[in-house]
Amino acid sequence: MSSVFDEKRAARHGLAFTAAGLLALAACSTGDANAQESVTVPDEAVAAGEVEELTVEVIESYPHDPGSFTQGLELAEHPEYGAVLYESAGLYGESDVRITDPATGEVLASQDLPAEDFAEGLTLTDDAVWQITWQEHHAYKRDPATLEIVETVDYDGEGWGICYDGEQLVMSDGSDTLTFRDPATFEPTGTVKVTLDGEPVYSINELECTGGQVWANLWQTDQIVRIDPATGEVCAVVDAAGLLSDDEAAGADVLNGIAAAEEDGTFYITGKHWPKLFLVRFV
Repeated sequence: MSSVFDEKRAARHGLAFTAAGLLALAACSTGDANAQESVTVPDEAVAAGEVEELTVEVIESYPHDPGSFTQGLELAEHPEYGAVLYESAGLYGESDVRITDPATGEVLASQDLPAEDFAEGLTLTDDAVWQITWQEHHAYKRDPATLEIVETVDYDGEGWGICYDGEQLVMSDGSDTLTFRDPATFEPTGTVKVTLDGEPVYSINELECTGGQVWANLWQTDQIVRIDPATGEVCAVVDAAGLLSDDEAAGADVLNGIAAAEEDGTFYITGKHWPKLFLVRFV
C-alpha cells in the first residue's frame, strides 16, 4: 500500500519552523519512518515560561485497528453504545468513518466514503459529525447516531484536521493557518496564523479542541503542539516519540489522532496504521 507521503505534496508541506527556525520536516520517501526531526524549543523560551516542553506519560494502551489510516479521532457519548471513539480513516478507495470501542478497538459501526474521496479530519458538534476530505473540497455532515450523511458542503482549499470548541469549528489545511467555521453552515468566519516565537508553524494536521486550546499533530513528526486559538501562538510542544516498539513501528505510519479523554488532562492518541491506541497525559 502506498504511503500518503507519495500523495501529499512534500514540497508544499515539508517545512515547519520553531522559534529558531530549526525544525526541518525532511521530505520522506515511502516507508522511511525515520526521516523526521524533533521540534527544538529554545532553552531560554522554556526558562521564561513562554513555551512548555512536554513528554507523554502512558496510562494505558489498547488494541487499535492497524488497517485504519487514522485521520481524525474524537471521544463522545453514543445513544446506543455509550462512550465511543469516532474515527475518520483515509486513503483513496479505503476511506470510511467509524465508531469504535476505546477499550477493545472493535468497530461498532462504519460508513464507507466514495472511492474517489480521501477522508481527513472529523469532529462532533452538539448535533452532528463533520468529516472533511483532503482535495475533494467537501465536508460531510453526518448523523452522530447512524453516521448517515445529512448534508454535503463544499469548501475551498484542502482539508486536513478539524475540531469544535463549543462555539466554532477550527480547521487546518496543512499550512500555518487555522480557519474558523460556523458549526451549522460550515461557512468560514475567520483565520489565525500559527506561530512559535514569531515563526510560522506548518504541516498542522489532526486537531483537538479542549480547555479553550487547540492541540495539533504536526504531520511527519512525533510532535503535538498546543495552540492558543485567539493568537495562534504555540504555547507547548509535546514529544510523543517512542510509543510503539520497533516491531510495531515497522508496520505503522506517522503519529496522527488525538482525542480528549474522560478525565481532564488526559488524551487518547494513535497513528496511521497503528496497532495500538494510548491513553496518556502530557507532563
